[in-house]
Amino acid sequence: MKQIKFLIVLVVAVFVSSCEDTFLTPDLKTGISAEAYFTTEAEVEAAVINMYDGIQGFNALKDTGSGLNHGVQVEFYVTEMRSDNTRTKSQEGDAAQFEFYTIESTNGIVADYYRSYYNVIYRANLVLENLEAAGASSAQFEAEAKFVRGYAYFNLVRLFGDIPLIDKVIAPLDLETSFTRVAQSNIYDLIVSDLESAVANLDDTFKDRASKAGAEGLLAKVYLTLGRYGEAQSLLESIMNPSRGFGLESDFKDVFYNEGNKETIFSIGFLPGSNDDSQNFSAEWLNAVGRTSGVNYVTLDAKAALDALGGDRTALSYREDSGQAGQYQVVKYLPNGDDSLGIPVTSEDPTSAGNDWIVLRYADVLLMHVEAIMAGSSETSSQEAKDSFNAVRARANMPTIDASTPITKQDLLDERRVELAFENHRFFDLVRMGEAQNVLSSFSNAYGLGFTGTDLLLPIPQVEIGLSNGLLSQNPGY
Repeated sequence: MKQIKFLIVLVVAVFVSSCEDTFLTPDLKTGISAEAYFTTEAEVEAAVINMYDGIQGFNALKDTGSGLNHGVQVEFYVTEMRSDNTRTKSQEGDAAQFEFYTIESTNGIVADYYRSYYNVIYRANLVLENLEAAGASSAQFEAEAKFVRGYAYFNLVRLFGDIPLIDKVIAPLDLETSFTRVAQSNIYDLIVSDLESAVANLDDTFKDRASKAGAEGLLAKVYLTLGRYGEAQSLLESIMNPSRGFGLESDFKDVFYNEGNKETIFSIGFLPGSNDDSQNFSAEWLNAVGRTSGVNYVTLDAKAALDALGGDRTALSYREDSGQAGQYQVVKYLPNGDDSLGIPVTSEDPTSAGNDWIVLRYADVLLMHVEAIMAGSSETSSQEAKDSFNAVRARANMPTIDASTPITKQDLLDERRVELAFENHRFFDLVRMGEAQNVLSSFSNAYGLGFTGTDLLLPIPQVEIGLSNGLLSQNPGY
């Protein structure tokens, strides 16, 4: 579903941010202001669409030095490459810092992600401040803005810990609000409030914009993170109601190459061949395509897990690099196709790919359902949990769990790893389920990496500390 790409944002001036100033209060580049612009429903909807455009980010390979944010397109660096799933091929540059757990506060990718998602929050706050002009659509637009703001804050708080909380458009010189870190509990209070409001006021019209199911699924993951398992289970079972129309695709390949399918709940839409609306990460994952020498390559540890537990998913999750034996590429989201796997070409120019990025899908919901029922314990014998777990396993032609055998936490971690491999879930799963320290320490020791407990949080970007005039503090270990 790409309909959001065809709405034109007419007032670019309102949304352009200056990297030299704070991303929270973008400088205006013309005489037009938000106060003068937002007078009709269509104009507010343009701002709504611009929120998703902020998540989408700008194609880095088409960026000619403009300094634009890259949004979700750099998310794999700060998530998947900090887990035991992926690494660089060349072990060079800022990217290698994620692989070796040597991330510096000056890392440009970390700063890009931080800046991107705070700019998304600014865009959501701008919508919320101008709802009076939205007329009959004000409730819908408010719910979408709160969904987007909750989504952005959930990513930031999990990656950086205590962070500034900005819940309204602020003045350019309001440094105290911009740069004062608040407790994670306060951030989560806002996330829960925003997503509860989104659940109450959205329907399931969209897959590449906020929806009721998207808000329920995201809020369920927030509740799992907070240990509120019963509330998470109720939300997940709401999505699982057959009347909602969601389900597993019978062919795993269709999840990624038949966009808008019944398994997709929330995705970030991209269009092929467009500098503004395409993505480059698909190309960056392939050696000699784009401008890198290969990033997000599959670790031997992840390969072994997929070989043992992936079933039919394995061939559609990784492949050997045709240019170098023993190096393995991610298959999900290939832009230039693979005839041997029946994967189509999605773009004539792989560096301007149109593959949508899936944030939440039905298999994730089913496995979160198991986690909710397990409720922080080491295992469950619940038949409801087994039904959800076995549905995912059966689609992959893997043996199911019988009535006399419990599902253990390790079973669930393993299944989430192979089902959702390279979709930016692994690091968060390990942290949420209390296994990050053990798993990543073991992985680091086995491969000569430098993981320590302080690597569970990213550094606050040094550039933001510099802008804060001493207000913004750094995370331990950096």
